[in-house]
Amino acid sequence: MLPHKVSIFEVGARDGLQNELPVSTQDKLTLIDQLADVGVTRIEAGSFVSPKWVPQMADSGDIFKQLTRKPDVVYSALTPNLKGLELALDAGADEVAIFGAASETFSQRNINCSIEESIARFEPVMAMAKARNIPVRGYVSCVLGCPYEGDIEIDEVARVSEILYKMGCYEISLGDTIGVGTPIKARKMVEAVAKLVPVEKLALHFHDTYGQALANIQACLDTGISVIDSSVAGLGGCPYAKGASGNLATEDVVYMLHGMGIETGIDLHKLAKAGQQISAALGRLTGSKVAQAICSE
Repeated sequence: MLPHKVSIFEVGARDGLQNELPVSTQDKLTLIDQLADVGVTRIEAGSFVSPKWVPQMADSGDIFKQLTRKPDVVYSALTPNLKGLELALDAGADEVAIFGAASETFSQRNINCSIEESIARFEPVMAMAKARNIPVRGYVSCVLGCPYEGDIEIDEVARVSEILYKMGCYEISLGDTIGVGTPIKARKMVEAVAKLVPVEKLALHFHDTYGQALANIQACLDTGISVIDSSVAGLGGCPYAKGASGNLATEDVVYMLHGMGIETGIDLHKLAKAGQQISAALGRLTGSKVAQAICSE
């Protein structure tokens, strides 16, 4: 049975822009304000990681302190460690996110530690967040494939997801980091994870590297999934496949959902214009096919 409504978790201002050419703090603030105005209620606004590694996110503290907050919008930040959490709390983030991987090699290459070590590092983060009454979201990378290991065992995806959930993450976002998933594999993965984590606590974060993201989402919609991560204008390329598209464009998934009779609460035409504006700031066209069609009308 299809969901009546789907919640869009907008990652363009963080996961998207961190993989693009740098834009000004004001451009980011404008984008976040526009996203809130078009009906997006969950916005990942920044990341408190080392600016040495992700210079595009160096102004995240300023973003959170300067953004115009809407009372019905949750502004989230990625926090890889205790220092990142402290900075996010100081800046006024409404919630934070931690990230693990279902691939041992990816974990080593991405954050220089094993899966088990990464989970141990999150324990003090979870403890402080709980003490401060800050919700924590959990990301699991490489759920449908790894750039180093290839196919990933579904049981491992489910195991890592359950660990993060039992640690206290209120929602687990399942990430097809390199976008290699296909519909049947995607559905089987979700069904396997849902045996260990309640399906209403799961979200999909499917990249569109091979053009399969929408098909993969559609294949999973009647499992009970009702949260989808996406990036306005398709911001954020895929760092593991040179020249390939990465994040799924929010406009494209909203168009599909609306066409299926599923509510999102988002004004699609205004969203397309917001995506077009940030794309212009980046000096390129929007990566959304739907937005290209709407803005050419």
